[in-house]
Amino acid sequence: MGDSVVDREAHLKQLMMRGLDGDAAAWRVLLSDIRGPLAAFFKRRLSGHEADAEDLVQDTLIAIHAKRATFDRTMPFSAWCYAIARYKLIDHLRRQGRRATVPMDDMAEFLAPHTVEDGAVRRDLTRVLSILPLRQRRLVEDVRIGGFSVAEAAARNGFTEGAAKVSVHRSMKALSNSVSAHED
Repeated sequence: MGDSVVDREAHLKQLMMRGLDGDAAAWRVLLSDIRGPLAAFFKRRLSGHEADAEDLVQDTLIAIHAKRATFDRTMPFSAWCYAIARYKLIDHLRRQGRRATVPMDDMAEFLAPHTVEDGAVRRDLTRVLSILPLRQRRLVEDVRIGGFSVAEAAARNGFTEGAAKVSVHRSMKALSNSVSAHED
């Protein structure tokens, strides 16, 4: 399963890159290919309000089109895409007066909001993650940023699932301590 997720990400990112380079056909294929996963994403989170899912898909596709210039070619496409979807869902829930609680653990990769500060946030994130040994850093990136399940990330990085859970937990604690130490 891990390979198909990686292959899917590579396919979507390639379409995004081609679209950014002016390939209109690739752009149309990309928007078409992400429509189904976005619909499933919204339907799972709109229990009892699934009819709103199609509107959210359309809003997200429009936002992706409008914000495509903010895409960082060095980052995974899915993170960027699902971050936009997550914000569209939260906005939708707020407009309806419902408390917006969207778990981040089961989504694809997350990036900071797409603003002028993106470069600084990515630079800071890279600097903070650099304190971890390479294998642990890759594991944390896959699970916490890349959207992979612990099992998928474990397989990708040569860990057992149990060891991956422990490593991610310890790594996150070390990162938190490192950041806290620098804030003083």
